Amino acid sequence: MISRVVKNVEEALRDVKDGNTLMVGGFGLCGIPENCIAELVKKGVKNLTCISNNAGVDDFGLGLLLQTKQIKKMISSYVGENDEFERQMLSGELEVELVPQGTLATRCMAAGYGMPVIFTPAGVGTEVAIGKETRKFTFNGEEKEYLMEKAFEADFAIVKAWKGDTAGNLIYNSTARNFNPLMAMAGRITIAEVEELVPAGELDPDHIHTPGIYVHRIFQGEKYEKRIEQRTVRKKQ
Repeated sequence: MISRVVKNVEEALRDVKDGNTLMVGGFGLCGIPENCIAELVKKGVKNLTCISNNAGVDDFGLGLLLQTKQIKKMISSYVGENDEFERQMLSGELEVELVPQGTLATRCMAAGYGMPVIFTPAGVGTEVAIGKETRKFTFNGEEKEYLMEKAFEADFAIVKAWKGDTAGNLIYNSTARNFNPLMAMAGRITIAEVEELVPAGELDPDHIHTPGIYVHRIFQGEKYEKRIEQRTVRKKQ
């Protein structure tokens, strides 16, 4: 059986270079590849295009790459809680493509399925549709207009899982699944960091979310902070 294990994060990201397009898993700060993001900051690669649901917060997640001006373009569904993201977008320093969240997920999925485009009713008649092709289809007895959206093309997909094995099979923990399984299918090279790396055969096949065939490199990460984006507590009764 082929082993997809690399020694560490440095080896996993060895050929990421300036100008690359990266898919980055996670939602808010949940299920983000913390080790890989820290290494990208350390490497100093720049002019990156990042496809991610959002960009973390000012001092964590992809916000760290925004602080150092390493991201040229963000393709996201919302600005979120990141003040620096908002500032760079409004000042014109950062190119931003805002995409409806379902469309963002489906464009990732389409790339993994080898489909060049999808058609969706989301965004028809809005600014999202400017310059894009639309077609009318009859579906469930109703004719509607649909917007054509292209599948993403990413040099790398960088994801984070709870457990993985040496063959690259991945299991995500609860809501940390979010965008990770879709993006893991879609990168030309998929890099997975995991909290626990086990020998092939130790994972229950019925529990695997991403089959190892999609994963090119896997390593066990270190020192996960798992910060909470907005901590909400119940008032004492």
